[in-house]
Formats: sequence, structure tokens, C-alpha cells
Amino acid sequence: MSRALATATEFDLQLPSGRIHAQRFGAREAPLALCVPGLSANMKEFDFIGERIAGDGLQVVALDLRGRGQSEVTPAGTYGWPSHARDVFDAADALGIDSFSLIGHSMGGLVAMAAADQNTARLERVVLIDIAGAPDATSLGPIAMSVNRLGTVYPSTDFYIEAVKKLGLIEPWSEYWERYFRYELEPVEGGVRARSNKDAVLEDAAYGSAHEAYPYWAKLTMPVLLVYAKREIMPGLGHIVRAADRERFPRDVPGSIVADVDANHYTVVTVDGTVAAIQGFLALS
Repeated sequence: MSRALATATEFDLQLPSGRIHAQRFGAREAPLALCVPGLSANMKEFDFIGERIAGDGLQVVALDLRGRGQSEVTPAGTYGWPSHARDVFDAADALGIDSFSLIGHSMGGLVAMAAADQNTARLERVVLIDIAGAPDATSLGPIAMSVNRLGTVYPSTDFYIEAVKKLGLIEPWSEYWERYFRYELEPVEGGVRARSNKDAVLEDAAYGSAHEAYPYWAKLTMPVLLVYAKREIMPGLGHIVRAADRERFPRDVPGSIVADVDANHYTVVTVDGTVAAIQGFLALS
């Protein structure tokens, strides 16, 4: 008999940098795994994982980064990987947790690396979901396409969902992606638009264009799992984790392991292979 899926409870955290919206799966007294979404993403991208790995022995708390989802939009100049990394530690403090595991997808993994640079002692384990270093240049087109949806007003939620499906970034579609995209919408005059603030996302994108992840590798002294999405982001457009980085990461980062998962950069957070890899990794003594 399969274990019942954990349910989510949403709440806010008031951090020094601003208000963060979050959701918890599992028991609040249990050890903590904090989840950090990607560049233009929201906390709902961790629903599939959180429902399956959380329980009495692990609480999974997923965050809307500032400027995304239902978190506060803060002024220009307050974003970038190190700023979000400080939020990660401040969120753990607000939850009353000293040491914890950190799970980051895409840019969220870069935030996790920046957190390791700031304070390795507090991070028990780190999971990097399809992020390691510089992506294949051809893979950036779909990322830009995803960002460009921000700020646009769509006539209805259903119209928006159909427009996202037609982009072809998410195959196969599932109820989790329906939930994810419906969560990110807010009603405005003329229809709906994504809650995530385009200026905030572009500031983080600009930070990423000016900085590399590779210097952070030396800071990953705790056990690390790299989940590698084997499928290209779209057919013919390459990977976010380059093949060369996938091969050298376990050599250059002692104590790290790599799990190859049959998914693309987006769907890697909604497949059983990723769940199994994370469960096995967090269960290691």
C-alpha cells in the first residue's frame, strides 16, 4: 500500500528583507528541508516532491522568493543569489531551525550554492535539481520565453493555461502544472496576469549573466545530490546542465552524487525518478 500524500499548509514569514510566502508539507516539529524555486517560478513547483517526501520524519517548506508568487515585491537592488541566500537562512531562523537541508531547482540551486558560500555549517545536505554551472547557450531561449510571459495581461485563466501548453516546455502536462500556473495568476483589469514581478526576475537574470556558479563548487563541502535532467529543455535546444559539467561535478565536488532522471528541465520536478533520488539521498546516514 502506498503512503498517503502529505498536504500543504500555507503561511507567511516576515524576514528582515520583506515578507515571504511559504507552504509546509509534513510535521512542523520534524527536521527541515527548505525548497527554493527557479528564476520565474513559485513554491508550487515543489508540490509533487513535497507531497511524496514529507511526513512525520521530515517537514518540507517551499518558498516563494521575493518578487514571486505571493511574496513581497521589494525595491530594485535587493535581489541576486546572495540576497536570496540570506533569505533562506532568515526563513530557517523564523521557523526556529538551526541546521537544515536545502533543495533548489534551476536558479534556486544557484541560491543554494550561494547559501553554502555564506554558511556551510548550517546546511546538512544540498540537492541541486538540474543546475550546476553555465547552461548550453541554446537552452536559454526557452528560459527567456518563459520570462516574457510576465507582465502580460491575458483575457482569462483558461486562455493563459492554453497559451502555456502551446509553448511546449512542459511535456507531459499534469494536474501539478495546472495547479502551478493557476496559483501564479492574479486578477487585473482586462483579465489575469502572473503575480511574479518581471523587474525582480530580470534583476536576478542580470545577476546570473554577470556571475558564475563554478567558484561555489568548492563551498559544497556537505553531501550534495545533483539531479540531472536527461532530456533537452526542448528538442534540439540543449541542457541547462551541460554534459561536461554533469561528468565533472562528482569529480570536483567530493561527497557528491549524480542521479540521471528521464525528464526535461521543467518536468524534472514532477517525476517519480526525482522523488526516489531525493528520498534515498536524504535517508543516507
